[in-house]
Amino acid sequence: MLEKDFWTDKERADLLTKELSELKKIVDDLSLLTSSIEINYQLVMECTNDDIEIKKLLEEELISLKEKVNKLSTQTYLNAEYDDGNAIIEIHAGAGGTESCDWVNMLYRMYSRYSQTKGYNISVLDSQEGDEAGFKSIMFQVNGRYAYGYLKREKGVHRLVRISPFDANKRRHTSFAAVDVMPEIDKNIDIVVNENDIRVDIYRSSGPGGQGVNTTDSAVRITHLSTGIVVTCQNERSQIRNREKALEILKSKLYLKEREKQEEKISDLKGKLLSNSFGNSKRSYVLCPYTLVKDNDSNYETSNVDAILNGEIEEMLEYGVKSGR
Repeated sequence: MLEKDFWTDKERADLLTKELSELKKIVDDLSLLTSSIEINYQLVMECTNDDIEIKKLLEEELISLKEKVNKLSTQTYLNAEYDDGNAIIEIHAGAGGTESCDWVNMLYRMYSRYSQTKGYNISVLDSQEGDEAGFKSIMFQVNGRYAYGYLKREKGVHRLVRISPFDANKRRHTSFAAVDVMPEIDKNIDIVVNENDIRVDIYRSSGPGGQGVNTTDSAVRITHLSTGIVVTCQNERSQIRNREKALEILKSKLYLKEREKQEEKISDLKGKLLSNSFGNSKRSYVLCPYTLVKDNDSNYETSNVDAILNGEIEEMLEYGVKSGR
């Protein structure tokens, strides 16, 4: 950063400045934790049986220190490629019609609320609204340090069991939604997309986003002809910017696909392909006849379904990170 031409390439400079800020935060967090432990250790050594108030303070500090140590120790597991970067999440409704579309919306709300508590930013890249409620599909980007590392294990089919609010007879329904998670990969990645191998369709944006978005042909759909991969983007007002973002996502998907070809088993980045219906579920959320959230990969369980659906999923995600599943 002390080089005289550092700011000549603004994009590179911004990336390096961001990296420096993130590394400084890691060092600062460790330094503060070390200092807190040392101070509290000295208090323990000097404390006597009569120092009741100090003992209470130390007990409270111990709880706080344990939480900080746990968070920092969790981050040591997030050392795979792209773990410290942004995540792109796609959610698609499965079997269940309106129920499943509403379930997609509930999952999007869950991830949105979790992101808010983590200080992450969310931007919707594309969405297709359901006929009556929710979304048939939605794709959004979660921006923040370790977003991909924490969220990558959310990939799979999510199953909801509840009394349907759309059923006049109040019957129990089972809904499914498929969640796909991929990292945001550097747009300068060495993946060449031949213009002759893609079809670009321009269409009018739909859904919320402001008058400028909804009244102009700014949405972009790119189809990669040889692989059949389809990427759509409509969150930007500019057709040019939507095209650029769609190409970035397409490159990421092609990169992951190429990695899969070179491996004997499915890589951690892409995960396994699952049918978006009965018989395959990564996690079940049961609201009736009992309350239970069970992750079939990590075996995490909790009866507090409402808290999970309100975005309180950090403990569950950390459990998955540490279990490696």
